[in-house]
Amino acid sequence: MATRGARPTIPAPGTAPGETARPGRRLRATGIGALAVLLWASLALFTTLTGDIPPFQLTAMAFTVGGIIGLPRALGAGRALTRGLPAGAWALGIGGLFGYHFFYFLALRNAPAVDAGLIAYLWPLLIVVFSALLPGERLRWWHTAGAVLGLAGTFLLVTGGQGLHLRGTYLLGYLAAAVCALVWSAYSVANRRYPQVPTDMVAFFCLATAALAGVAHLLFETTVRPDGWQWLAVLALGLGPVGGAFYVWDHGTKHGDIRLLGTFSYFAPLLSTGLLVAAGRAEASRLVVAACVLIAGGAMLASADTLRAARRRN
Repeated sequence: MATRGARPTIPAPGTAPGETARPGRRLRATGIGALAVLLWASLALFTTLTGDIPPFQLTAMAFTVGGIIGLPRALGAGRALTRGLPAGAWALGIGGLFGYHFFYFLALRNAPAVDAGLIAYLWPLLIVVFSALLPGERLRWWHTAGAVLGLAGTFLLVTGGQGLHLRGTYLLGYLAAAVCALVWSAYSVANRRYPQVPTDMVAFFCLATAALAGVAHLLFETTVRPDGWQWLAVLALGLGPVGGAFYVWDHGTKHGDIRLLGTFSYFAPLLSTGLLVAAGRAEASRLVVAACVLIAGGAMLASADTLRAARRRN
């Protein structure tokens, strides 16, 4: 029997069926997911410290570390963790993690790094657009406009203001980069379909990705034995951008605001450049400042409704 005077519970946009609307929980989950962006910002710096370790070998090593850090909790849950999990969740988790990296490296092998990297970095914009397909989500003009501003800032940052010059000889690389963007955006949005799958499962997804990357390494690369500093860089990658980041991203995409996470993701290349500048491996410029304005402005625009809702609650 309904209590007299009680307000009906209205599910928040993107809330899974049967899940109670909790704005505070949703905002907290978005913040947790945004930690992945901070961790991904260190990817370029740590990767440069790994020297000449081949990409697939590096992926296998880093994802092994990423899987191991979550394995104690996953094993502690025992069979209850994996019992009854849909096959789609396994395919999505492993396909998303390995598929993104496979096509990213394929793109880098067959196209200039700047071109391939920028095409691959369409995934934050695609996340914002694809989020409109989720139950309860509504894509407003400011969400798309904010994501486009973020893309413009990333374009300026990655190309150095020199523009993008696509050539037919690199078609395979361009296509691989586009597939890379589609894979990660589809994974991130489709992850909302499995809110019942514990984040601890990411440990198994990481280890499976490490195994597949190991096979790709044996097929396409020559093994390089890391030295002391390279081992530390690999460990840092596994704890952070190529491992630990996927745990917080999993939680954020399942329970947070997927549109904001997509827009905030454009901060990754900006923060990455800042870390490289701080480490003396890149130079600051006016382009970096301009990119910062565009990306920050896009994030503020995309989060307009969330900020208004927060003010109303306070």
